[in-house]
Amino acid sequence: MTSKPHTDDVYRPKRSPKNPIKFQLQLNEEQKKAKQVILDNTITLLAGSAGSGKTLLACNVALDGLFRRQYDKIIITRPTVSKEEIGFLPGDLREKMDPWVQPIYQNFYTLYGKERMQKYFENEQIEIVPVSFMRGRTFLDSIVIVDEAQNVTHEQMEMIVSRLGVRSKMIICGDAHQIDLKKHSDSGFKFLYIASKKVKSLESITLLTNHRDPIVEDLLEYYQEKKEIYSSFTFSGSNGK
Repeated sequence: MTSKPHTDDVYRPKRSPKNPIKFQLQLNEEQKKAKQVILDNTITLLAGSAGSGKTLLACNVALDGLFRRQYDKIIITRPTVSKEEIGFLPGDLREKMDPWVQPIYQNFYTLYGKERMQKYFENEQIEIVPVSFMRGRTFLDSIVIVDEAQNVTHEQMEMIVSRLGVRSKMIICGDAHQIDLKKHSDSGFKFLYIASKKVKSLESITLLTNHRDPIVEDLLEYYQEKKEIYSSFTFSGSNGK
C-alpha cells in the first residue's frame, strides 16, 4: 500500500511574469528612487505637498507587486475625519467609502486603465478597509496603502502598523501641511516620520516635485508663508471688503 504525499499547506514562492509591467504613465526619476526605497523596506512613509505624486507612486508599487504575484492583495485604508461614522451612508462598505477613496481609484485608472482595473476590484484583490474596521485584522501576503495619513491619530496609527503580517509591505502617504484634525499634535504621521530614523525597516522619504499646474506650488508656498495671517483673517462682506 503506497502512502499519500505530504500535503501540509506551506508557503511557496509564486512565479513572477517575465515581461515588465507596462503602465500607462511612467514614474519620473524622483519617484523611481523613492520606489526603490519602498522596495527595500517593510514600511515606508511618503511625505510631500499636494500634487507631489505620493499616492500615484504608492499605487504603482502596489500594482507592480500584485501583477508580479509578490502579493495576493492590495489593501487600501484612509481616515474619513468624521470619527469613522460611515454607517449612516447608503450602500455596501465599498460604496460608503467611495467619496474618500476616489483619488486612489483615479490613480489606479491612470496607471492601468479603468476597464482593466475593474476585475481586480470585483475579485477583491483590491480591498477597501476603513480605519475603524482594521482592528483585529492581520494582512498576510498583502501590500497596504494608507492614504491621507496626516489625519490618522496616534492611537489609530499604532493600530494600523500592527496589522502588518508576514510577506507584506505598507506604504503610508501624508502631508503634514494638510492636517484636518482639531489638534495638529494628534497626528500620528509626524510621530512615525520621526520614528523612522530609529526603527529598522521603517523608512521615510519626501517627494518634492510638483506634478500639477505650477501655480499650485507657488500658492502652497505663499499659504505656508502667510499661514498665521490667513488663519485669523475674517471676511466682513460677500466681496471680501
